Amino acid sequence: MAHYLVTGAAGFIGARVTELLLEQGHTVTGVDNMNSAYDVRVKEFRLNRLLSLSGFTIHHFDIADQSAFIGLPHDGAPFHAVINLAARAGVRASVEDPWAFYETNVTGTLNLLELCRQRQIPKFLMASTAGVYGDKAPRPTPEDVDTDHPLQPYAASKKAAEVLSHAYHRLYGLDVSVVRYFNVYGPAPRPDMVIFRFIKWMTEGQPVELFGDGEQSRGFTYLDDIVKGTISALKPLGYEIINLGGHQPLTLNNLIKILENIIGCKAQVKQLPPNPADIRASLADVTKARNLLGWQPAVELEDGITRLVEWYQHERSWAKEVVSP
Repeated sequence: MAHYLVTGAAGFIGARVTELLLEQGHTVTGVDNMNSAYDVRVKEFRLNRLLSLSGFTIHHFDIADQSAFIGLPHDGAPFHAVINLAARAGVRASVEDPWAFYETNVTGTLNLLELCRQRQIPKFLMASTAGVYGDKAPRPTPEDVDTDHPLQPYAASKKAAEVLSHAYHRLYGLDVSVVRYFNVYGPAPRPDMVIFRFIKWMTEGQPVELFGDGEQSRGFTYLDDIVKGTISALKPLGYEIINLGGHQPLTLNNLIKILENIIGCKAQVKQLPPNPADIRASLADVTKARNLLGWQPAVELEDGITRLVEWYQHERSWAKEVVSP
């Protein structure tokens, strides 16, 4: 069994990756600063689940603070890999505070790459985003298309982290997997994620804020599919960038229709002007993931959306109070 360092361990994807690694018999040291980028109750919900499992320890510090890594134990089992899932995420939030995004996503990644170099950790996996492809990419989008024209600081910071990772691969032989996520959804999500926002607003009888005409489309990907692909990418690959994304594109207008059917109520749509930071359409070409990792998304959209609705209804007593920006 292996020992992993997972950053963002209380995050949406990080918590589920950690949980599955523990279920497989591995041990995990988690890092999370539990910041207030979004309602900390969601992070506490995820972390409390992990703390009930054996083989897990947590350290609370910011990966952008280089001195904080001194506190990571040197004794015991060495880390087989660093899985960097700590990030400032969110398209619109990155426009409002780009400095926070660069501190975590770029400086934080550099600190983790240095940790790998200094402690001779052989594998580094980092989560990136489909946002690096900008708005001109062909769809489905393969990994080798232009990524030099991101639309907002969030995607730009992730592209910078990818480039840093390649430099450490080239200089020090670090084995690196970069996984580019496409519109992940599932239980205990970030409150700014569109499916969660729509579920909450519709369930609570609030207006559904829809930016633009609603014909924006996304290849939504269920959380467990993303997690399985991420763990598969821990194998030695040299340096690879791999798309992990859904196979069923969906417009926001059709998402609303699906939710109306599952929740059993009519959405009160409030039309807003389009946001210039938003990408019009996104859909992954996952040929590379299929060939290298034997991975492809398995959870059908309506099944996955139903699971998220059921989670919200089960946790509604507190989830309804979570602010959805």
